[in-house]
Amino acid sequence: MTPPGLPQPPPTGASAMPAGTYDGRVVIVTGGGTGLGKSIATEFGRLGASVAIVSRDEEHRAAGIASVEEAGGKALGVACDIRDADAIATAFDAVEQGLGPVDALINNAAGNFPVPAEDMSPNAWRTVVDIVLNGTYLCSREYARRLIPARRDGAIVNVGASYAWTGGPGFAHSAAAKAGVKNLVETLSVEWAPYGIRVNGLVPGLMPHEDEVAAIAAVPGKYEGQDERVPAGRVGYPRELAWAATYLCSPYASYISGHSLVVDGANWQRRHTVQPPFTPIREQLGRGPFGEPAPPRGA
Repeated sequence: MTPPGLPQPPPTGASAMPAGTYDGRVVIVTGGGTGLGKSIATEFGRLGASVAIVSRDEEHRAAGIASVEEAGGKALGVACDIRDADAIATAFDAVEQGLGPVDALINNAAGNFPVPAEDMSPNAWRTVVDIVLNGTYLCSREYARRLIPARRDGAIVNVGASYAWTGGPGFAHSAAAKAGVKNLVETLSVEWAPYGIRVNGLVPGLMPHEDEVAAIAAVPGKYEGQDERVPAGRVGYPRELAWAATYLCSPYASYISGHSLVVDGANWQRRHTVQPPFTPIREQLGRGPFGEPAPPRGA
């Protein structure tokens, strides 16, 4: 008999924090118009925050705004390429002018796709590292440089990945960048604690959503038996990550800094007494031997 696993969470629309926790507060969510970022932005809005959806894509910004407003919050869309320090400064100016001084920053924006390391182009490596690692640092730096002279406290949450600890075959670019993001949590939390700025990480587990990257969604077997792959006996829900984000930025977590909270049903810690047969990453992704022409589409 299969054990029941972990219980289901409260329904959509429930909150982990008291109503009004973020009344009068301003929160930036990078990449807040899709997927997990949109869920995080929506939950902050539900709790009273004014939320800035920072994204390069106009449609994504519109989707984030609509979701926050539907939950009863106020939202502003701001165009920004987080790889550009000047663009980030301009975006923060726009948020301050439109909503007020920023109280919390969620570094969620990322780029990712599966590829064997030997197939990866230099541009692919640079692009993912630039968005994930450099973008997280540049946004954090801009935030701190505004808070420190103003003597204002604040909170940063960096959305990470468990392969920052383990490595991520097929995702060398993202895994390396996320390892750097985890290190930023640990480094910046110490540097900025004297100024009242807390820095934490938030690591999602298997949380299917409608905005998953097409290249990742296309991995063979991606959606088969997902509940059975987790010790919890079920996948996670984006709202569960959002509840954790609102807690980490709240006054109730005022003594938590430098920590990475993993929300994955204990999945990344699991081990087999006898490991299953090893499958090379090229085979997992349905790729032929390196150097051979790729098979035609549909073959």
